[in-house]
Amino acid sequence: MTEAKDDKQAAPARRRNEQVGVVVKAKMQKTVVVAVERLVRHEMYRKTIKRTSTFMAHDDLGAKKGDQVRIVETRPLSKHKRWRVEEIVGKTLVKDEDAAPRA
Repeated sequence: MTEAKDDKQAAPARRRNEQVGVVVKAKMQKTVVVAVERLVRHEMYRKTIKRTSTFMAHDDLGAKKGDQVRIVETRPLSKHKRWRVEEIVGKTLVKDEDAAPRA
């Protein structure tokens, strides 16, 4: 019985999918929306095209809009969240326009 448990624990952990992107929305509590760009080649014309995918990610680190972050795949945390922020790669230097009071 203990041998079976040791075999399961000894198995190497599965490598999780990682992406690096920019935070485009940070208005929610502990959730950010991250835009990840990738390059794909057009099937007929062979031109390289930029495609953007957005992911909702769990954020305990406090990323702000414009920050560059690394996200990793995780178990489903809610209806739309399947990623979490692993680290903030680069901070933004521009101030958030929405944070300033409007006159």
